[in-house]
Amino acid sequence: MLRRVLENRDAQTRQLQDAVTNVEKHFGELCQIFAAYVRKTARLRDKADLLVNEINVYASTETPNLKQGLKNFADEFAKLQDYRQAEVERLEAKVVEPLKAYGTIVKMKRDDLKATLTARNREAKQLTQLERTRQRNPSDRHTFCKAETELQRATMDATRTTRHLEETIDNFEKQKIKDIKTIFSEFITIEMLFHGKALEVYTAAYQNIQKIDEEEDLEVFRNSLYPPDYSSRLDIVRANSKSPLQRSLSAKCVSGTGQVSTCRLRKDQQADDDDEDEDLDVTEEEN
Repeated sequence: MLRRVLENRDAQTRQLQDAVTNVEKHFGELCQIFAAYVRKTARLRDKADLLVNEINVYASTETPNLKQGLKNFADEFAKLQDYRQAEVERLEAKVVEPLKAYGTIVKMKRDDLKATLTARNREAKQLTQLERTRQRNPSDRHTFCKAETELQRATMDATRTTRHLEETIDNFEKQKIKDIKTIFSEFITIEMLFHGKALEVYTAAYQNIQKIDEEEDLEVFRNSLYPPDYSSRLDIVRANSKSPLQRSLSAKCVSGTGQVSTCRLRKDQQADDDDEDEDLDVTEEEN
């Protein structure tokens, strides 16, 4: 009868061991993955800070509207990194640390299991010794009573540790379920808060980019290339940039025009003189 009780207790202990081992394995994996998730988020925050700095540096070299739009965008993006920093800190405190704490909790449960197993092994050993005494010296009442007394003590100790183990593992299982609900609820809440704020910030950042006046900045850029007195200065440069050959040709054209006019005047005068000579000849003949 006692042997069957011991077997049932052993089966129960193995089940409790499996429960603790299962939590130790999977909570450890969850803790590592969540910790890596937080580190990745922190690295993303750092890269975003670098991006904010570069946008500000670039904006300082640009035209007024683009400069203001980029700086406003950078300000919103920097604000988002503040929210991301808060996300990292909350995930660390509300998710990673509680999971990490299960390393200590599991160690304590293993100590309880170890104490229970030690008590049960002592009980099993005393039972075996009693059976051997009964078989070898059935008439040795003193030795038999002593072995029986030791077995009773071992059984009481095993029963006490088993009851304590059952209670502590029951509390452990209850706390585990509660903690899982809390940890995952905190994770979702933290992520929702961040992404809600992120949506607001991204909306403002998008609007700042859309407000950039392209035409006005383009006009500023063009004015920087072509100052107001650019046309008059260009005419002066063109006039002064004529080659000596071009200036000589221009002078000859002017001089040639004057010679043609003088020749024409001389021919006209000669024609008039010829007409006068003809008129004179005609008059003499008539006379």
